[in-house]
Amino acid sequence: MIPFSDDELIEPVKQSLSKQLHILHKDGGDLEFLGIKSGIVYVQLTGACSSCIASNTTLKHSLEKHLKLDIHPELSIVNLRGGINEFKKL
Repeated sequence: MIPFSDDELIEPVKQSLSKQLHILHKDGGDLEFLGIKSGIVYVQLTGACSSCIASNTTLKHSLEKHLKLDIHPELSIVNLRGGINEFKKL
């Protein structure tokens, strides 16, 4: 169980993600932070990353890995292709 509320996680998660954005930027991609619900970080991959076949690998093996190391091992990250509208429906 993650010992932080979703609201408490927002800033640390944003900071951790910002340290890894260079990975996306070097390939012409980016991400939009959508929010956190029940310890799951929701983002929308944009630019070249939105259609890249390796985007899930980058998401899990790079961004999620660093979230787990920086903040808590139970955090996970999910790309919502529908963006903020899809996040609001969760």
